[in-house]
Amino acid sequence: MELYLKRRYLSKQYTIGSLYLDGRYFCDTLEDTVRRLPAACPDTPHGRTCRCPEKVYARTAIPAGTYKITMEHSPRFKRALPLLHDVPHFLGILIHSGNDEEDSAGCILVGKNNIKGKVVESRATSDALNKLLAKADHITIRIE
Repeated sequence: MELYLKRRYLSKQYTIGSLYLDGRYFCDTLEDTVRRLPAACPDTPHGRTCRCPEKVYARTAIPAGTYKITMEHSPRFKRALPLLHDVPHFLGILIHSGNDEEDSAGCILVGKNNIKGKVVESRATSDALNKLLAKADHITIRIE
């Protein structure tokens, strides 16, 4: 299954996008602010937290690119969630529920963008996404 995240609105506080599953619109997304980051990180490939000065912790969206996804148990959320692999400058990036950029910390939040700077109906949207992804053998996400 291929997920495609098209970033539509980039502000100084958050980023709003549209998520497509195999070419069909599924939901809206909310992420932190997109920042210009170096192409590679000397820390995260070794499992260490990024120390690059361009990255603002819990206030920076992941870089555009294509990433493998697996469904993994999250101790924080106490359920299986989509985990993105090999994201430069980031560790533990998930797709999960939340309502605003304070809930993101670099992760991708899913829901409906009916309120400026927020997504609503997020838990139901996340549950529906997880149900579909749990059936897939191979999952990738392309972010632009």
